[in-house]
Amino acid sequence: MSCTLLPEKQNFLKNQVKHIILSPFALIYGIVTGIRNWMFDQEILSTTEFSIPTISVGNLAVGGTGKTPHTEYILSILQTEWKTAMLSRGYKRKTKGFKLSDEQSNSQTLGDEPYQIHRKFPNVTVAVDEKRVHGVKKLQELIPDLQLVVLDDAFQHRYIQAGLSILLTDFNNLYSRDWLLPAGRLREWRSGSKRANIIVVTKCPEDMKPIDMRLYETELKPESNQLLFFSSFIYDELKPVFPRSEYEKWTFQKIKEANAEVLLVAGIVSPEPILDHLARYTNKVKTLFFEDHHDFQPKDFSLINKQFDAFSSNEKIILVTEKDAARLVSNLNFPETLKTRTFALPIRVEILHDQETLFIQKIKSYVVENSRNY
Repeated sequence: MSCTLLPEKQNFLKNQVKHIILSPFALIYGIVTGIRNWMFDQEILSTTEFSIPTISVGNLAVGGTGKTPHTEYILSILQTEWKTAMLSRGYKRKTKGFKLSDEQSNSQTLGDEPYQIHRKFPNVTVAVDEKRVHGVKKLQELIPDLQLVVLDDAFQHRYIQAGLSILLTDFNNLYSRDWLLPAGRLREWRSGSKRANIIVVTKCPEDMKPIDMRLYETELKPESNQLLFFSSFIYDELKPVFPRSEYEKWTFQKIKEANAEVLLVAGIVSPEPILDHLARYTNKVKTLFFEDHHDFQPKDFSLINKQFDAFSSNEKIILVTEKDAARLVSNLNFPETLKTRTFALPIRVEILHDQETLFIQKIKSYVVENSRNY
């Protein structure tokens, strides 16, 4: 008599074995990061604090927490009142050193996420630099009336002492349940969360109950000086990735009415929420998933073309994330025949449980209290 394990049980056991095997390496990694943080705490390693407000948006885990949408949300509430810049390291860009966004910028020169923000926020100065201290100094030099800097993915970059630090954690994978690299996804010990001023649990269900929020608060145990918020993603209507091409307008309602086929192409850490959203409108979804920040090559486009052609209906589209769209829009190898059928899925952040006013007030108050008179 044989017994077959359910897939869920198999995955659980596989993860347990992986955790056991990799735990010694995670412990070594944790010792190294712990010593580094101790050296900053003891001021053996120096940190720089700037005269203008600096807001850090980051996480303990390696991606997947919705950092870019939350950075965009913060920029949207600040850009109309203050001259604002966003500084990133420009992950996987093809350039080095300090780079300021301009009309010739693309994902190769800035990185996909900074380029995405550059396209969506023309009034915000976007810059990239591996050395954040040098990047802020350069921004102040080039823009004398600059009033604040939002630092993207800078929670572990302790050479800068951000005035306000916002830490994100995924609803489905809280840092309190995670483990250090490579056994888990954490970049440093969970205790690093104490450096944050604000903690946001991201990707929550829109109908999350107050009792569930209290349970999460009990698990995360924020300090008395930390504020805890919960946020959810709102998906807006589809936008053409190549608006200069002749394209047919598609909406989610049209997808539902036509029972359309959707090829979801995504190079992100957690595409599952998008699949959940699509399930409301069609059950004809095929997926092509790539690693985060994937650099699309001709062979990838051949695969996309093949999968798209395999659909039996003519009522079909290709759907990508905004981050993927930032890489695709300037890729000369993207097939012309697919441009009219390729759409991006815009994401907005919503702060839950009527806490949006408090969240905005906290951020704006920090900027006002730490701004110079111009």
